[in-house]
Amino acid sequence: MKTKVFITDDHYMVIEGIRSLLQNEKEIEWMGHASNAESCLAYLQTHQPDVILMDINMPGMSGIDLCKIVKEKYPQVFVVGLSTFNQQSFIHKMMDNGASGYVLKNATQQELMEAISTVAKGKTYLSDEAAFALKKIETPGMPLITRREKEVLELIAEGLTNIEIAEKLFISSATVDTHRKNLLIKFQTKNTASLVRTAMQLQLI
Repeated sequence: MKTKVFITDDHYMVIEGIRSLLQNEKEIEWMGHASNAESCLAYLQTHQPDVILMDINMPGMSGIDLCKIVKEKYPQVFVVGLSTFNQQSFIHKMMDNGASGYVLKNATQQELMEAISTVAKGKTYLSDEAAFALKKIETPGMPLITRREKEVLELIAEGLTNIEIAEKLFISSATVDTHRKNLLIKFQTKNTASLVRTAMQLQLI
């Protein structure tokens, strides 16, 4: 019996890369892709994949929030988080929202196949890097942020809106929104005010 696989990712190159890795596998039935949460949810109304490979970092609704909705509506569908991040907070949140696995985007074909077959059996799969990240003891309250996230954080602290930040950094407001959401997750804060306060306490701004 073939495992029906669907991918949700906003990067076409990632979709094509994974499709090329899986399309010749006899045990896999490639069902297609969605580029955002809305398209994924619309697809699920009429089709039922066994496994969704889900990017956690998408414009609009994140994969973390999408995973929770998918598992609530379609508990029989298994979700594997797909990300460039191997930070504890992202892995924990994805797994807490019902994901059965977590794989980094640099995964090999063998690792991807192992992840799909493991979660399709109802088990949990973490890539080696994700498992290692969970074992690592991170400095309490000191999140690892990228250079771009730090720039966005500093401009948020100055009171700029997403549109103003986008203009200043020459990026789209959707990208700024994604950075803002990632910062809230990394700092484990619920709103912008507490994000700025925590960043100031950690002397990051």
